[in-house]
Amino acid sequence: QLQLVESGGGLAQPGGSLRLSCEVSDVSFDEYAVGWFRQVTGKAREGISCITNAGSTSYADAVKGRFTISRDNAKRTVWLQMNSLKAEDTGVYYCARSSYPRCGYGFRSYDYPYWGQGTQVTVSS
Repeated sequence: QLQLVESGGGLAQPGGSLRLSCEVSDVSFDEYAVGWFRQVTGKAREGISCITNAGSTSYADAVKGRFTISRDNAKRTVWLQMNSLKAEDTGVYYCARSSYPRCGYGFRSYDYPYWGQGTQVTVSS
């Protein structure tokens, strides 16, 4: 059964950094894109970053220039390096495996049939 497990969340100060990991138990991991989404309390879940099977990346405007997504197909792992964190980055972060090798347009949730359980990120002084 395909599983995604996020880790690395926690508490960070404004301006600080965190690195999230997403381990995927999928023998076909290198064939598919993986995305990161987040849900802030009271708001809809939003897509923030995606990486294709070949390593091309895309970002939502809210995180562009601050977050970096990367992957290692041999380790079946995707990371999200989050720098210059802001209070508004607080939320539950999810990784998700796409049904496609490319990211598509607009971080559409229905392109991602497999999801992790989420990891909490809190940015506060």
